[in-house]
Order: sequence, then C-alpha cells, then structure tokens
Amino acid sequence: MVAISDLKDLYLHELKDLYSANEQAISVHEKMGGAAKNSELKSALKDAVDGIKDGMKAVEAICSAHGIKATDEKCRGMEGLVKEAEAHALKEQYSDEDTQDAAIIAQAQRMNHYAIAGYGTATAFAKRLGLSDDVTTLQKNLDNIHGGDRRMTKLAETSVNRAAQN
Repeated sequence: MVAISDLKDLYLHELKDLYSANEQAISVHEKMGGAAKNSELKSALKDAVDGIKDGMKAVEAICSAHGIKATDEKCRGMEGLVKEAEAHALKEQYSDEDTQDAAIIAQAQRMNHYAIAGYGTATAFAKRLGLSDDVTTLQKNLDNIHGGDRRMTKLAETSVNRAAQN
C-alpha cells in the first residue's frame, strides 16, 4: 500500500474506491430488480444498473489516464450497504410485495446517497486539482445518480409507499 501524501493521491484513492463501490452495487441492484414487483421499480433498477456500469467505465478511463488501475481498492462502505440491502430487501420475509418494494427503494437510495457522497468528493478534488476533463466526467455521473435518486423518491411517494401502507 502506498502512503497518501497529497490531494492528488487522495483523489486517485477516491476514484479506486468509487470503482469498487460501483462494482459491488451492480449485483445487488440486479437482484433487487428481480425481486421487485412494481414494473416501474423494475425499470428504475435496470436503468440504475446501466448507469452504474457507465460510471465504472468512466472511472476506469479516468484512472487509466492517470496511470493507475481502478481495481486496486475494496470499498468497505459499499460492502456494508450491500449486506444491508441483501438482508433487508431480499432475505427478509415479507407477507406483502408492496412493502418489499418499499424496502428495495429504501436500500437502493442508501446506496445512491453513498455514491453521491463519493462522486461529489471526487468532483471537488478534481476541481481543486484543475482536472477539468475529470470534473466534466465525474459531474455527469453525479448528475445521473441524482436523477436516479429523484426517480426513486418520486416512485416511492406516488405509488409504492401508498400501496405498502394499505
């Protein structure tokens, strides 16, 4: 392990952490999409998987441009969130499918918020370092995650939570 000695080192570490977080999030999003009963939720989760894969490609390209491998890190934070999602959205016994859909949204949003924090941090570091191409790419990913999160919130508020309440 190389010591982190400045903001650039910290930035590169953050990129590798983001890549690992994305990599871990894919399979649980796919599983939640398979478990979801609401067709709009299934679609949102499929789009989220596509967005996560796009984010991984973007982070991998940035890492490559900086001469590092994106795969040299293990994100422990996302590891915990994935375990929580598996426990609470997939393995938990639900007698009502609408309630399980509400749990799926809750877990997906927890992972989204973690990704928002990671991409926001990496974007701020890239701005400070004057890496305008990186900023553009990272900001696009951040905007996509925000959009997916808003989509989940709207779905929860307009249909899923209401159905789970009844």
